[in-house]
Amino acid sequence: MMKKSWELRMGDREVLLDMDARGEAHTTASYGSLQNGDFFPPRCFSAAALEDDVLCDDPIHMRCIKGDNQMVSKMGNYFRDGRTKIDFVLVWEIRSRHKQRGEGKRNGICEDRESAEWRDKFVQNLQSAGLLLEKEETANEKKTIHFLKVSAPWDVLVYYAEELCLRAPLQAQQHLDLNTSSVVLKRLCVPNLMMESVPNRPLDYYTCAFRKSKMNRFLGSEDQDTYFTNTQRHQVVYEILARTVYGKKKRTEVGVDRLVNEGAYTAAYPLHEGPFRLPSYETCSDELNQRQVLHFYWARWCKWYKYQPLDHIREYFGEKIALYFAWLGFYTAWLLPAAIVGTLVFVSGVISMDNNTAAEDICNSGAKYPMCPLCKTCEAWNMSDICTMAKLGYLFDHPGTVFFSVFMSFWAVTFLEFWKRKMATLAHHWDCMDFHEEEERPRPEFAATAPTVEENPVTGVKEPYFPEKTRLSRMFTGSMVIILMLCVVIIFLVTVVMCRGVISVMMYQSGSPVLRTEAGTIANICSSIVNLGFILFMGQVYTALAEQLTKWEMHRTQTQHDNAFTLKVFIFQFVNFYSSPFYVAFFKGRFVGYPTNYGTLFGMRNEDCGPGGCLIELAEQLFIIMVGKQLINNIQEFIIPKVKAWRQKRTLASVLGDNEPGEPRRWEEDYKLVPCGGLFEEYLEMVLQFGFITIFVAAFPLAPLFALLNNWVEIRLDAHKFVCEYRRPVAERAQNIGVWFNILEALSHLSVIANAFLIAFTSDFLPRLLYQYKFSNDLKGYVNFSLAYAPLNYTDYPRCRYKAFRDNDGTYTLFYWELLAVRLGFIIAFEHVVFFVLRAIDWIVPDVPESLELKIKREHYLAKQALAENQEALLQATRPLDS
Repeated sequence: MMKKSWELRMGDREVLLDMDARGEAHTTASYGSLQNGDFFPPRCFSAAALEDDVLCDDPIHMRCIKGDNQMVSKMGNYFRDGRTKIDFVLVWEIRSRHKQRGEGKRNGICEDRESAEWRDKFVQNLQSAGLLLEKEETANEKKTIHFLKVSAPWDVLVYYAEELCLRAPLQAQQHLDLNTSSVVLKRLCVPNLMMESVPNRPLDYYTCAFRKSKMNRFLGSEDQDTYFTNTQRHQVVYEILARTVYGKKKRTEVGVDRLVNEGAYTAAYPLHEGPFRLPSYETCSDELNQRQVLHFYWARWCKWYKYQPLDHIREYFGEKIALYFAWLGFYTAWLLPAAIVGTLVFVSGVISMDNNTAAEDICNSGAKYPMCPLCKTCEAWNMSDICTMAKLGYLFDHPGTVFFSVFMSFWAVTFLEFWKRKMATLAHHWDCMDFHEEEERPRPEFAATAPTVEENPVTGVKEPYFPEKTRLSRMFTGSMVIILMLCVVIIFLVTVVMCRGVISVMMYQSGSPVLRTEAGTIANICSSIVNLGFILFMGQVYTALAEQLTKWEMHRTQTQHDNAFTLKVFIFQFVNFYSSPFYVAFFKGRFVGYPTNYGTLFGMRNEDCGPGGCLIELAEQLFIIMVGKQLINNIQEFIIPKVKAWRQKRTLASVLGDNEPGEPRRWEEDYKLVPCGGLFEEYLEMVLQFGFITIFVAAFPLAPLFALLNNWVEIRLDAHKFVCEYRRPVAERAQNIGVWFNILEALSHLSVIANAFLIAFTSDFLPRLLYQYKFSNDLKGYVNFSLAYAPLNYTDYPRCRYKAFRDNDGTYTLFYWELLAVRLGFIIAFEHVVFFVLRAIDWIVPDVPESLELKIKREHYLAKQALAENQEALLQATRPLDS
């Protein structure tokens, strides 16, 4: 019996994955048979029918709607019988033949024939897999749009539910409050303005892996129409669509995604539950569809201060998208204390700016400190000219910023530790804790192009295999390409530095006192804007290149493929976005030299920090790059989807119509929407922002505030896109946020090191502190002490001053070496203290809460009880063998 069942299952796999070149379907008596389905006439897709403009007149499976023909009453997301659910829709467009002329006509017919043959075979294989199909047409004199509605019957759903390890409910349980702030406010008896009751909240269950043999043990199994959720149905149908062959397997002609890329289909998507706008008449909130609930209680701008309905998001979009919004909401909530502290630090700097002894000394110095020329053709200048910049520099370089950098280092590592707890809780709550990469099937493209087949060491099943040695050689080649692209970024950085130097010289030579004083600031702002343009341009180029390299590397699973692509793009974007701030923070002003011995780059003198110090220049860079990028991204996310949707609707208006009487058909309305772009760009934007607010926060205390304001807007923009403007994406399971968490951890550790070096070498905090300890507690005379005299043989301006701890011969003084020892000691102490606290937090705060461990044990117990009969039957079957 077990052997027969195995043979049937293997036969079904062959139906999906190994159809012969002629497209003949192999029938089987298992789930892939047509006994529960209806016959779909293949002639509807044939090339002959297309060429002769023959329209199928099958009364059940096809409806032809010509321009202004009579409308058919709305049936919701169902076939015309009003009972069969639509799980997926495939769309293709065909131009009318009489619109084609001459050579273009012959080429168009050939192209249509090939696409029609692919569609014909694809449909035959879908029928063999047991899917139910129904076709709709909408046409005018120029174009015909075909909609193929796909539904999975009960037998197919049951089979794939077991194959895909879907979770099935065993016992209902009470909803838990997963918002920590809600629990705290409730204990303090404080009204919670963020709490809101959202209708139709999905029930919470104890679950276990679905087993067909234990169907009667699962809740709701008697109702076949509602037992599987819509997202589960989408997952099953997409699994079949992604694995079904439509041409030659060796050419990777497999899967609906490839058909869409080849143009045989113009779109493939599951349907939204209905319109997102509320009905014009009064209705009970429990009668709203899931999309309306998400729009009214989540996607509207007035809900910016409310908790996100994560269970509803997961129920509608799947775990992967829900985890993104959970992480974004959690990150935004944690930004609130960081933004408050950063704002207080900045305000304290503004209040104490007039009490800065060093700045007052500079402002009152007059001609006391003649400074050496900043270029060969420039003239000497007085230090009192930079009075304003000296005061502004104190805003970004005072004891409060040092405290804030220490605070943000602890904030970053603590945030990630608590997110791990939140992530584990959500993964269990959404039945994804046991979802591992080993359970994932090979990607369709990998399965089709892998040269050999080997046994999976985990599952014991033979699967497509690509030699690891070949993959490593390809990855090495890809790494060389990445290094080449990073070199291009460095070349752009050098270009920006030289551009900044040229602008500075032009300002100095202008003769204007205002331009000469503000030359460094003007040059820094102009170069930062140019650098932002380079960054955005190179990011687009490299993303396309990284996508092709990742495909070429032949990764087995979609998770491995996504992780490899993510790492490539992030490494490049890290250098792309952070190279200029790193240069200003750690390299600018370090290789200037001194009079008679200046360092040069391509004949130009190396850059020195501006009058206000390098930290104010770093703050300018961060403001322009970080805030500028956020503004551009938000404008793009607000405008581009609307423009694309407008163009799509305008293109289809002549065929589908905009002002049709009655309710529009759901598949047509969704076809007017924009295809979902995925989550990669959303994660990348937020992770780069995380780097800005942690690595360089010592120079820009307001960075968390700008990030918080941006994220409040970002959540609503993303929510509105997914609910209102995107076609519904296929629900994907996920246990966590993937490789993004590893990147965040790396950034948090890097931020500790970067902040330590910023305070030690870029800030004047330690030099002032050492001077206070050795000479004067009130910093009297510090400005004069920090300026050196030019060497006597510097004939042009022999008594001019420059900022350095050197003697008259240009040799470093004893104070410089003492300061260097203090700086290195501070870095070591800072890093050890922060990382020790990190380990302490990691030990004190468990990754899995204690209450969650109890729930997991309870769920495992119920799962064993549900499978107990199977175990008893197996024992009874093996007893005769033992005797």
